[in-house]
Amino acid sequence: MDVLRIILLILHFLGLAALLGGFLYGMSDKVKRFASGMMHGALTQLVTGIALVGVAYGSGNGDHVDNGKITVKLLVALTITVLVLMYRKKDAVPVPIWATVGGLTILNVIVAVAWR
Repeated sequence: MDVLRIILLILHFLGLAALLGGFLYGMSDKVKRFASGMMHGALTQLVTGIALVGVAYGSGNGDHVDNGKITVKLLVALTITVLVLMYRKKDAVPVPIWATVGGLTILNVIVAVAWR
């Protein structure tokens, strides 16, 4: 079970890298777009995050899972994923939507690290 958790965690971090990297790369563009890597990163983060919680509960460590934190992270990840999926094929993404995705991505990192 521990190997599975480590693999899922690595994939979760790679999803974060794709999502945040795509956002940072697009900061200098005048016309904002969601790169396909951002969509894949958002979906990877969502799926691996849910799987990580399932592995924690399945391995008997469910009492160590903070359900409030997981709920907040899930809602943020769902919002990011929906926004990216809605605007991924548009020629231009409105700057407030684009900035919201970046801000929520950073918020999810802050919640993951700072919420104890």
